[in-house]
Amino acid sequence: MAKKRSQTKAGRPQITDGEIPVVGAREPCPCGSGRRYKACHGRAAAHAATELVQRPFEGLPGECDWVALRELVPAATVELTLKDGLPEGVPSVTLATVLPMAWPALRRDDGSVLLGLQNDTASGDISRDLADTLQRALEAEPGTPVQGRRAPSDGPRMQDLLDPEGAFEPVVHSGFEFWVPDPENATPEVAASLERANAAAIPTVKLTGVDAAYWCETPEKNHLRWVMPHPEEQLLDALARLHAAGRSSLGEGTRLVGSFRAHGLTVPVWDLPSGVSAEDVEKPAAEFAERLATALASDAPLTADERRARGGLTNRQVTLS
Repeated sequence: MAKKRSQTKAGRPQITDGEIPVVGAREPCPCGSGRRYKACHGRAAAHAATELVQRPFEGLPGECDWVALRELVPAATVELTLKDGLPEGVPSVTLATVLPMAWPALRRDDGSVLLGLQNDTASGDISRDLADTLQRALEAEPGTPVQGRRAPSDGPRMQDLLDPEGAFEPVVHSGFEFWVPDPENATPEVAASLERANAAAIPTVKLTGVDAAYWCETPEKNHLRWVMPHPEEQLLDALARLHAAGRSSLGEGTRLVGSFRAHGLTVPVWDLPSGVSAEDVEKPAAEFAERLATALASDAPLTADERRARGGLTNRQVTLS
């Protein structure tokens, strides 16, 4: 067997990883190793395609809002600023939570681009998949949707395409009419998709006094879901200090009930009485932010009560991604 491998290596040209073409998984690897592609260079390609990036939006302006729009907000849009400016014939690029028929992207008739955020992605790096979709949308014919695909493992990420100094200012909508300039003249398929999406959308409002906090209304109670940038362990300690001291609520009848973990960030969640609106919670949220800042600055060991409070918060944590 050793002699056979030696002859195979000597009889085929040796090429580098960067030159390896993708072939069928069960076909011989083009590198000349004599093994099937899936057991040779295909293994590294598959790993690159599926390896999970824990914080795909890290380094982007508004990372917390990216997470919120990906996981929590039904209908919202954000105007994006490209690092190299807009290509000729593209008047604007807009990030949207969802697009009709779950299209990854849409090049409108006027040349503008809508990029969908809440889509399934083919790799473990949402940022790379979005960047690949965006690049293809910028080159698509006006009036056509862009289909999903597996992005090249060495392709750019959104961090490479967007202006790091550009503003990221989400606009939350009550429905999905932003999909089309003239909803009354939409195609039957788009009109049906619009109707289904509007029926399923939970009323949501972005708070103005603090960053990345979103009020939402459900039939039984309302909620505040607040995406925070702090390291998870430090944040949980700080929330436990406030909870044990009876200072974690946002007013009478409200309660900190746990948190989500999403794309590397922690999202504390409060239950609110049905009568508490987004406007009602603005001032309490700003006051809580001040209390949280003080708790985050403390490095004292947790007391027994605080450790119990932390355990309760941890037990009620749910991972979304």
